Amino acid sequence: MRIIIRLGGSVVAAPINISLIGKYAEILKELKAKGHELIVVVGGGALAREFIKIAKELKLEEKDQDDLAISVSRLFAQLFTKMLGELSCEKVPLSVEETVKCLEKGKIAVLGGLKPGMTTDTVAALVAGKINADMLIKATDQEGVYNKDPRKYPDAVKLDKLKFEDLEQVLAEKKHRAGIHQILDPEAIKVLKAKRIKVLVLNGYKPQNILLAVEGRSVGTVIE
Repeated sequence: MRIIIRLGGSVVAAPINISLIGKYAEILKELKAKGHELIVVVGGGALAREFIKIAKELKLEEKDQDDLAISVSRLFAQLFTKMLGELSCEKVPLSVEETVKCLEKGKIAVLGGLKPGMTTDTVAALVAGKINADMLIKATDQEGVYNKDPRKYPDAVKLDKLKFEDLEQVLAEKKHRAGIHQILDPEAIKVLKAKRIKVLVLNGYKPQNILLAVEGRSVGTVIE
């Protein structure tokens, strides 16, 4: 299968979780050994948001805030690239085209952000659309998608299945902004909905969930 894994910075990088990063590297190696084609898009987490905050305080424009966050996400992508060794490309791809070329060489492509105004969710969605991915897995800091924000509402209910058409009703943000933090950003949803790419949102603190999702087991929330 062609699989895009959107690894949330909130999971591995807020704070930086060395043990979890190591476990994900092993999961990626296992999936590759099973013959799957893999692209991983890593977020910058709390460190990226810290740089956005610093940039704001220094009166930098939103484009510059985004630029700094992208650099942080690429640093985490480079870390994974080094850990995967020969299984990955030598460099972190800086465009969708470079990502596709990396995949065509039989390697695991690991990348961060690409350009200001575009979150790593949207990067993952665009790449998924470009290669006609079988699924996009979003490893996040929640069990899946809820009917409302579980961090604010104790009575929030996790949804096992969801249609793209219903997704906007349960998300707070309607447009991009630097440092946006929710299950899926609005631009990514548009791309995934247009391409009808299956999405699984799951708890990224349990790396085994990735394997379960690929095997077709019931885990997290399925969006189709």
